[in-house]
Amino acid sequence: MHVLRFTVCGIVCGLTLSAMGAQAQLSDFEPVTDAVLENPSDADWLQWRRTYDGWAYSPLDQINRENVGNLQLVWSRALNPGQLELIPLVYDGVMYLPHPGGVIEAVDATTGDLIWQYRREPPEGRSGYSGTRNIAIYDDKIFYAVPGDGFLIALNARTGSVVWETQVHDPERDRTRHSSGPIVVRGKVLTGRSCQPGGILGGCFIAAHDADTGEELWRRFTIARPGEPGGDSWGGLPLEDRGHVSPWMPGTYDPELDLVYWGTGVPGPYTAISRGSSGRGDYLYSNSTLALDPDTGEIVWYYQHLPGDELDMDHVHERILVDTTFEPSDELEWYNPGPAGEARKVLWTAGKAGTQFVLDRETGEFLWARPMLHQNVIIDIDESGRVTTDPELVFREFGDALIAGPRAGKDWWYGTYSPLTNAVYQPLLNAWVEQTALEWSGRGNAAIRRTIPSPDQLGIAGMVKGYNVSTGEFLWEYKQAAPWLGGLVTTGGGLLFGGDVNRRFRALDQETGEVLWQSILNSRITGGAISYGADGRQYIAVAAGGGSSGSYERFDLTPGIDIEAPQGSNTIFVFALPDSE
Repeated sequence: MHVLRFTVCGIVCGLTLSAMGAQAQLSDFEPVTDAVLENPSDADWLQWRRTYDGWAYSPLDQINRENVGNLQLVWSRALNPGQLELIPLVYDGVMYLPHPGGVIEAVDATTGDLIWQYRREPPEGRSGYSGTRNIAIYDDKIFYAVPGDGFLIALNARTGSVVWETQVHDPERDRTRHSSGPIVVRGKVLTGRSCQPGGILGGCFIAAHDADTGEELWRRFTIARPGEPGGDSWGGLPLEDRGHVSPWMPGTYDPELDLVYWGTGVPGPYTAISRGSSGRGDYLYSNSTLALDPDTGEIVWYYQHLPGDELDMDHVHERILVDTTFEPSDELEWYNPGPAGEARKVLWTAGKAGTQFVLDRETGEFLWARPMLHQNVIIDIDESGRVTTDPELVFREFGDALIAGPRAGKDWWYGTYSPLTNAVYQPLLNAWVEQTALEWSGRGNAAIRRTIPSPDQLGIAGMVKGYNVSTGEFLWEYKQAAPWLGGLVTTGGGLLFGGDVNRRFRALDQETGEVLWQSILNSRITGGAISYGADGRQYIAVAAGGGSSGSYERFDLTPGIDIEAPQGSNTIFVFALPDSE
């Protein structure tokens, strides 16, 4: 049963605080319409990757290659403690911040001064909430998928008061949590989640709720059911033994095609012998791109990036949508020669296995794929896009240990696309994993996993790389010892911004990868950088603090190289050029 409540002030467990002097800033708030989301003002950052197409590109060009060296800190604001991977929203001069710990704030985007704060008190017997990556804005509401109690809530964007809340899942019973926030598509609030084996019967799901009322409209389960297409791909497992396949990152949307694109995670428990399946299977729809009808949740097409996974190689991350001509480079080993020379609407994505894929987003047709890091998981992708993995990377007995890589070449740390170069840029982690198979105990994923240095490029753990979307051509790379876990943003000034766990926040040249500016912050940079405008001034913002999910904030991946950075003291930092410029 899904609990639905309408309230004016968070009756169940919410508290709203307002700075009355700043309320005038929102008195003339204009509702965010479908048209605004589809074509936002250059000054705004209205979605987790700014626009439906997932580019994370800001057209603002006041800050450029020539003057970025003058960039300076103009304000900062302390954030709630806890896991930090957040991306703010900015609309009409107001920044909306999803803190760790169940706190949402609206602040003046030029000063950081508080306008209102919503604080959700944890359920009885629980100490607090973990962090979320993003929130969403639509109409006159801010939408927040609460990590700790399974609720989806709508806040009044003017005041922070609760308009409605509905419980989507029970975290304890269902072994499920919101680790990321929603996107809104034509009046529907779409959410994914992370689901552990042994919880929800038949695994995880994407849900749609009415933005006005909170009513659930549909659920799309991400595991194929017995008797349905793909239902025979689970090695004979009954539905109750099929788990995980979590869609734990947000999706993207093409308004013209009216299709939502969502990535899925791995089957669980991690290894086939722990699941109890007979023989290998594809385990649909694990590690796939799902193209969904936003009105019904029906799957229009799917593409599986990594069938039969036993190594936790999720493919849930951003889908970047670009219109381009497919002109395969001679550098590509894996591509489909048939569509060469044709204009296509394409989708770019990559997963933990570190291989990038480009598909036709109208049909799901495979165009090209290319590893971004040294890897031993995929040995071939044929012209149709069928992926073949190394047959030796299979657990045959409990206690077997395998070494594979990358551990998470591409993970939640956010990439970007620039129309100035027709290129995607991705922060990458150069590390491998040693995994041991365990018998499933009824909880967890039945594996011991240890992050280890990559056998390739010892002394290098963090990278940013650029690739041409049309051709697959490698453009440039920036490499360093410290892992780079901060999300990227590109701008109309030809710049790329992002930061690492060694506290360095940098501006790189999109064309060359040259570092043009750097600032050393207080702590590990694990938030997503954004660019926005207010009162005629361009700003760059990023959150630092660390505590990210996974075992990635590591300083032992490059033996002999001294790196240290504190974790905590969560803060949002905002930079701009001096007023005189």
